Amino acid sequence: MPDQVGVREPLLTDDADAAPERAFEQLGAVADAVLYEGYLLYPYRRSSPKNRVRWQFGVLLPRDWVERFGPVAPGISGSADSWYQQTECLLRAPKDDAVVRLRVRYLQMQHKQVEDADGSPVESLRTADGATHLSFDEAIPRETELTVPLAELLDGGRTVDVGAPGGDEYEPLPGEAGRIVRRHRELRAATTVAAEPLAPGLFRLRLRTENTAEPADPGACRNEALRDALIATHTVLGGEGVEFVSLIDPPTALAEGARGCRNAFTFPVLGGAPPKSADGEGETGPAMLSAPIILSDHPQVAPESPGDLHDAAEIDEILTLRTMLLTDAEKAEARATDPRAARILDRVDSMPREVFERLHGAIRSLTPAASSASRTSGRSTGTRASTGTRASAEARSAAPQAHRETLTPEPGVAIRAAATATHHEPSVPEPPAAAHSASPEAQHHTPAPESATTAPAAVPAAHRETPTPEPTPAPPASDPVALAAPHEPPASGPTATPQRPAWWQEGGDEGLSPTTDTVLVGDVPLGAGSPVLLRPRTRGADAQDMFLDGRSATVAGVFHDVDGSVRLAVTVDDDPAAELHGWYGRFHYFRPDEVEPLATTGTPAAPGRDHDRLRRRPQR
Repeated sequence: MPDQVGVREPLLTDDADAAPERAFEQLGAVADAVLYEGYLLYPYRRSSPKNRVRWQFGVLLPRDWVERFGPVAPGISGSADSWYQQTECLLRAPKDDAVVRLRVRYLQMQHKQVEDADGSPVESLRTADGATHLSFDEAIPRETELTVPLAELLDGGRTVDVGAPGGDEYEPLPGEAGRIVRRHRELRAATTVAAEPLAPGLFRLRLRTENTAEPADPGACRNEALRDALIATHTVLGGEGVEFVSLIDPPTALAEGARGCRNAFTFPVLGGAPPKSADGEGETGPAMLSAPIILSDHPQVAPESPGDLHDAAEIDEILTLRTMLLTDAEKAEARATDPRAARILDRVDSMPREVFERLHGAIRSLTPAASSASRTSGRSTGTRASTGTRASAEARSAAPQAHRETLTPEPGVAIRAAATATHHEPSVPEPPAAAHSASPEAQHHTPAPESATTAPAAVPAAHRETPTPEPTPAPPASDPVALAAPHEPPASGPTATPQRPAWWQEGGDEGLSPTTDTVLVGDVPLGAGSPVLLRPRTRGADAQDMFLDGRSATVAGVFHDVDGSVRLAVTVDDDPAAELHGWYGRFHYFRPDEVEPLATTGTPAAPGRDHDRLRRRPQR
């Protein structure tokens, strides 16, 4: 059983057949980010409190230890301890010779104990060469791969051992000052994979990984029990002649089958690059990643990221800067804590300037608005950046836009949050003064025009003139969503469009007030204090938002995003922490077409001093 993480030689040589293999292997970078998520956090020192409570995702412990106080409650998030992990997904296989391939991966804890010259265990030891050695818990990456014909999975399935051996390793320290002893216990685990037919060429694949060991001490503390655990457990799925179905955005005909899949302590998503064009008929792909961390389909590591920092929810630029500013004593402790921490420090301290500058921001693409407008039935036009996901494209195209040419930087789809701010270098065109925030005429019900004039593509954006908008008529009364000025009726005639400074320029926020602005949903003005019913989109919505479907909420403010779209900040009424979230200014954000007014007439409640904290833009 291999114990190292890396890319292997492809098993297929034919170019046509190699595409599924490439998709399978390309998930390696994302899978490695999942494997080491939270392994060691900034400031990468053993003494840091956050590095004393570790291993939070995909932890499979012995069953007797986990259930000592009662059975576990299954859920799709792997942040709760369990003794098993189950993946169910749909796959298409039109031919009888289809083959399923899977790779089960996890970390095995290994304790590093420093001993002095007398053989006594110590927490730290300084040798004659000036190096400090610390006792700490490390980890060994483990994986087991299985390739099995689909026909065998339909005939009872197969169970394979995915455990790992135990052992001791000894490393003498210089000058006979002592030694380092590394110990890891044997792990016992098994994975069972089977399939059942649902329709001709359509199957449900079920994969279950269990920790089958007996705990050394059922009453031991969690840190001790982790020595018998599979940590950050996840599975990569692929094969030959098979196609996996997205459970987030399945084709309409397969939606019912997707809803019937039951996943416990993990959730499968499609791997590989997102499709170049969205046909609105759901997604399928040649590979899938079932991870204990909830991801979106097609997760990717930002190409600007030079290496893993073990904190995928953070921004590389921020962590890199903070790591650079560690004192010499802090860096010395981090290097003595773990070899992976030492490699992070080496990479940060020797990072070339051009590599560091790439962390500040990136523009993925500048897509002409004409291609977007044709897919959104004549909605607003202008040049925008493509986010690479249908969810973001729909969110932008459905929002009312001022009819000007705009260039919006794309944050990208990434596991590790590389920089999302626009990087203004001489070689990168600067966005023109465009109305990223809703303009005054938009607040008076003026819709975007059917078309707009854009500058030639060969002219740098910084040297173009912003087109002067033409007067536009008022929208029809049936327009379901439109912005309105606070407590003012819609304008009935054509309205000129004054220029608004771009969001990064002084005055870009003038005239915007989250606490008093309103947005019309149907004929009802919604603003701070309005009661609403949450109805997130069935396709492309955030996975966390789907759990709030049908819940009542109260609007805390109306926010205008930098791309010109509008979001309602809400607190969920039956959330026990709603008042606390309101106090700190932490809200859920929904588009106007994702809510239903609960009050059909009247105006929003007058905001008071409690809403003063909302006078800023949300960071999404």
